[in-house]
Parts: sequence; C-alpha cells; structure tokens
Amino acid sequence: MSDSKEKAEGGAGGEVVIEVDDVKRHYVTGGGTVKALDGASLTIERGEFLAIAGPSGSGKSTMLNVIGGLDVPDSGEVMVEGKHLGEMRQSQLAALRRDRIGFIFQAYNLNPVLTVLENTEYVMMLQGKPPAERKKLAVDVLEEVGLGDMLDRRPSQLSGGQQQRVAVARAIAGAPAIVLADEPTANLDSTTGQELLDMMERLNRERGVTFVFSTHDPEVMKRASRLIRLRDGKIESEERRR
Repeated sequence: MSDSKEKAEGGAGGEVVIEVDDVKRHYVTGGGTVKALDGASLTIERGEFLAIAGPSGSGKSTMLNVIGGLDVPDSGEVMVEGKHLGEMRQSQLAALRRDRIGFIFQAYNLNPVLTVLENTEYVMMLQGKPPAERKKLAVDVLEEVGLGDMLDRRPSQLSGGQQQRVAVARAIAGAPAIVLADEPTANLDSTTGQELLDMMERLNRERGVTFVFSTHDPEVMKRASRLIRLRDGKIESEERRR
C-alpha cells in the first residue's frame, strides 16, 4: 500500500465498513470535463463521526453519492460492509440502501403528505416490518430526537430544525450501519444546527451509528472524530481527533 493511501485510510485498526479505492468520477458539461473525484481513496471504520470538507466543487457530495450507490464511478472500487457495489444489480443496491444506509439531505426530502410518524416509519415499511413493530420503533426514535409530541404533524407544520430532526429519525429508524449526511446543517441557524449535531453525536455514541458528513460548516468540522479535506476531487489532508 502506498504512503498516500495509508494516510487517507488513517489506520486506527477498527472494523472497516466503507472502502473507496482509487475512485474517479468525471462529468462532461458545456464548459468541459469536471473531475468530481479524481483517484480518491478512503477507508471508514464502524462508529466514526467523520466529516468530508472542501470548497464547492471539491467532490464532497459526489463522494457520498458513490458510497451510497446513488452514483456510479467511472473507475475504481467502492465497498460497503465488504460488498462490492460495482458488482451489484440495481435491486441489490436498492436493498443495501434500504437496509444498511440512512440518508440525510440538505433539503430534508420529507414526504409532505405524510405525518412525522409516517415519514419516520417509511423505510421500515419498505423493509417489511409489521405495522405495530415499526410504529413502536418510530415512536421510540422520535422521542429520542425530541419530537415525541409531534407525531401527527405534517412537514409544513414544522420548523426547519424540526424537519431535519424527522429526517435524522427516518435515517436511523431502520437500524442502518451507516448514515450519510449531505450538508445537514446548511439550511439551519447556528443554534438549531448545534442542537442537531448534539443529537447526532449522542446517537453516534449511544447507538454506535457511523456518520459520514459532507459539509462547509466549521461546527461539523470541529466535532468530527476525523476530518477529511477534498480539493479538486482528491483527498488533500486528513486529521484524526479520536
């Protein structure tokens, strides 16, 4: 293994849940070719609270998308819990995303016609959990994120911070191994953003959920157990805090 790859992987010796090996993802636009990822390698261990930072266009969101199987790299390899994403059929990728990966998006992506409880239950419904079981699990996680008294509200009746809490609850209710959070604090004021991060840190600590963030937010960077900096599709540096 090369020195640069060792640096990117960190090497703390924990159980590896994500491996990104020499991944390239280029897009052709009217202005030419954009190298969103340009030979990036990264290993993520179970239980990390990891942030991927960098300027706009550095490849942060693309990195999350290839890890989550939402985008396909042009070359290189992505593995999640030992499974090669490039060797999986679309139905297998969909099952992996449903059962093992939770997603939190900047725009919340809640279903506007469903209640808080129904939004939180949704992934578990896709997983085939019985109605009584998924309702209990959803209520428990909503209480855990401070929304136990808002089960019947719809997204339009919630503040931005409350909507993002629902998004977090939905992401973890199905007991994923990994949560991918793309700029989760970008649309929140600083106080609400800090409260959301407090909650996610607690879930990471108490439930052992692996969080991987893409972010511009200095507060997310400060709290990360490991900070990866991307520039022009390449891993520029890594800082491990704990």
